[in-house]
Amino acid sequence: SVCQLMGGFSVPFCVNTLRHVVYHWCGKILEKGEVQVSEKERQSQLESTFRDVATVVADKCVNPETKRPYTVGVVERAMRDAHVSLKPHKNTKQQALEVIRILQETIPLQRASMRLKVTLPAREARHVRDKILPHLTVQHEEWDSDQLCIECLMDPGCYRVVEEAVRQETKGRGTLELLSIKEVADEEHIQ
Repeated sequence: SVCQLMGGFSVPFCVNTLRHVVYHWCGKILEKGEVQVSEKERQSQLESTFRDVATVVADKCVNPETKRPYTVGVVERAMRDAHVSLKPHKNTKQQALEVIRILQETIPLQRASMRLKVTLPAREARHVRDKILPHLTVQHEEWDSDQLCIECLMDPGCYRVVEEAVRQETKGRGTLELLSIKEVADEEHIQ
């Protein structure tokens, strides 16, 4: 028995000591150990992450030549052809942005532009317009007596820069209105 192995101590002492040892090591395992995952589970998780990243890329990007979105299947195939490796525990959106950069080297791909309406007070309009213009593709511009309205397309990655410039330079009086989060071609016109 365990008590005989421990030098003939009483049963309650042996049980308490054994319980203490078990709790101690179980705590260590829970604290520092890792759950063992089977190869099938790991593969399934990796495939799920791969599909999720491909879905985000397909949702955020278009072919710059046609302005049409790619299907998830096309993006997955391009990811495999580019030998993209993903990390299963890393944020899907961050990985998708990295994958976009990688795929831009192999297929025509760009982030879909967002459509905005920028409204600037007349006093600061020229200065702010010149500052944000490099980030915009102006579609329509309308001046009136007290403001400038610019309807434009913009890469989503530039939003913070433009928003900050408008806010700071106009002291909060300028506005950015999001008209469409994703500008894509649909049939014969752009939506």
